[in-house]
Amino acid sequence: MEHTNADGRMGPLNRTWMEWLTTLPVFCLLILTLLIGTGEMIHGQLLRMGERMFGDPAAGIQYSYLRADPSKPDCDKDANIDALVQKEMAAPATDDGLGGLFNDAKNPEQIKQSLLAAQSLCKEKYTFYENVNQHVTTPVRAYRTFEEAFFYIFHFGTQYRSLILILMIAFAALSTTLNRHHLTLRPPQSVIDYRVYFAATIIGNAIGMASSIFFLIGQRASGIAMDPVNMVISITWLILFTGLTIISIVQAFNIPKNATPGGSFFMAYLSIPLYAVMAVVAGLVFFLQQYYSGLLIYMGQLSDYSALFLSLTLFIWIGMLLRQTRLIDMLLDIFRPWGLSPEVLTWIIMLFAALGTAYTGASGIFILAAGSIIYYEVANAGARKQYALAATAMSGSLGVVLRPCLLIILITAMNKEVTSDQLYGHGLWVFAMTSTIFLVVSLLVREKGGPKYRLVPAKVAFPASARALVPVAPYVVIMMLVVMFYRYVLDTKLDEYTAAMILPYVMLAIVFFDKIRREPAPAHPVPAPTPGGQIPPAPVERRSAESEAEWGNRRSGKDRRVGFEQAIRTATNETISHIGALLLLMSLSMSLAGVVERTGLMHMLPHHFPNIWVAMTFLVLVKVFIGMVMEPMGAMLLVSTTLAPIAYANGIDPVHFWMMVLTALELGYLLPPVALNQLLTRQVVGEEVMNAADAEVRHKSFYYRYERWLLPVMVISISLIIVAYVPLILYGK
Repeated sequence: MEHTNADGRMGPLNRTWMEWLTTLPVFCLLILTLLIGTGEMIHGQLLRMGERMFGDPAAGIQYSYLRADPSKPDCDKDANIDALVQKEMAAPATDDGLGGLFNDAKNPEQIKQSLLAAQSLCKEKYTFYENVNQHVTTPVRAYRTFEEAFFYIFHFGTQYRSLILILMIAFAALSTTLNRHHLTLRPPQSVIDYRVYFAATIIGNAIGMASSIFFLIGQRASGIAMDPVNMVISITWLILFTGLTIISIVQAFNIPKNATPGGSFFMAYLSIPLYAVMAVVAGLVFFLQQYYSGLLIYMGQLSDYSALFLSLTLFIWIGMLLRQTRLIDMLLDIFRPWGLSPEVLTWIIMLFAALGTAYTGASGIFILAAGSIIYYEVANAGARKQYALAATAMSGSLGVVLRPCLLIILITAMNKEVTSDQLYGHGLWVFAMTSTIFLVVSLLVREKGGPKYRLVPAKVAFPASARALVPVAPYVVIMMLVVMFYRYVLDTKLDEYTAAMILPYVMLAIVFFDKIRREPAPAHPVPAPTPGGQIPPAPVERRSAESEAEWGNRRSGKDRRVGFEQAIRTATNETISHIGALLLLMSLSMSLAGVVERTGLMHMLPHHFPNIWVAMTFLVLVKVFIGMVMEPMGAMLLVSTTLAPIAYANGIDPVHFWMMVLTALELGYLLPPVALNQLLTRQVVGEEVMNAADAEVRHKSFYYRYERWLLPVMVISISLIIVAYVPLILYGK
């Protein structure tokens, strides 16, 4: 998505003013985040190298002693001990305040021994000082200057990480508001839709602005000096909400010309941005409680987990960079020659999607990154459009339990009862079960009179798959080289803690290679060969809404055949929209969690149950409901502080509990009123595709008319029942 100016004018260097004001700052902040993380890794290696190069174990000298010039001791190593003893004996006795009750007679021998011990220590200091000075050579000074530069990079990042995050959200939110890319249940279309849309954003942003003002006034009135970084963050929130309010007011007087006349107020409410709904609800509740700064205080919890949310922004960027490559298309080329049915091919796609979800942070982020590609791949494999939409909606649901998914890192950061290794280990079983259930259900609900598919013989399919591996090999080599560089040069392995810092470099290298690679590609899709080796056309009745020309361009990569610099710009522009929409929603979701906490809703719920089965049933229902109305990060915060203690108190194993939570929340993200994953699917494929999918099945039975809703819900519901109740058979009472 390219940002364009409303009047079509370009800024300097043929870049739009929007790119100069938002894309460039966010790109710089993303790069700064990478440099901070990489700087910490490099600095650790530099310290080890410094020890190997300049450390002298025989002389007791470590490199840490050489990182600064030593201070010369201020004691006298050649003092006359006898003179000092006489001076001490001649000095008047000190008053102990109790009339000399505890004053002992001075012993010259004890004084002498004490002075001798002090002189010995002083000589050791001088010896150490002289020894270190001898080792602080010109090479050491040059090396430590270089090493300290990296120290300041990651030290700066550690100190100002929360500020970097808030600045990134601010720039992205301004861009998202200007371009009207906030998440809504349905996009505004009519004049009334836009009026309600802008009215809600004005009220929501004004509440945020008022809360920021009250927070700053309260801090000033408290008389307690505020940390400078927190002060800047608070002022940034104020400037942001003020700017968003002004933008919304200006937009309210400039309804888009393509808006259809009239409209329905009932449908218009579905067009209100979700962040505005949360801001209004949370803000009004806090105002009624006279807790006027509450909205900003709870949004400030974002700073407590700034490292995780910065990783989230990098994962979003990784996903958008992936969209600029042909990698997914080429991976699927490996399986196309086998003539797999749409259901089996979709299952394979979902396995790849699960891995992508694990490395992009959360299910919603993966849908934003690869949802459109998954939809078109499934649809053009011969599947129903509704089935393709269903697969897209749950494409990110399978991988949230796999390493190195960010949600599990957040869980372990908030809950000391579980470790990431425990959750990832059990997550493998949950993933295997859920993916199998998806395949079985997909095969059971396939249309009886649909096209027949038959596996291609291995002697025909295998050579074609082998040829398809060739263009993928360079991408695998690039990935391995970057990972090996970190592993063996920087002594940093790829895991859940380092993935956000390493994978952007992997994707930048892959994008660069993809853009300089100019090999010819087929202009049309290549269906699987028949058993006789002929290439049949794909079933016409299963064509997606995408035209054949568009499909051919997309398969050949022509729609992404741009230069490296433009690909990075495009990916960053898309990243900005998603950062602005998702992170602003997440921060307001934390305020909504604060409403639940302050109103005591969770305290009204029962904390003790007759048995563990009743407790699990209650917790499952609550978790699904939370997933229906809240995004993942805010939901995790709410569950960790309120519901997790209830589970532990009723004998539910912590690892079992969190496996259930992850599955239950994914079910909630597929259900109204919000249905976040369905909402993101609509956003990435577009309204026209959704309407075409509905039109395709208008004459069919209930299931096929609503398959995009029913299939994911069936799969995740079955998985949830198994995850929640089967382990209780083993340890429940």
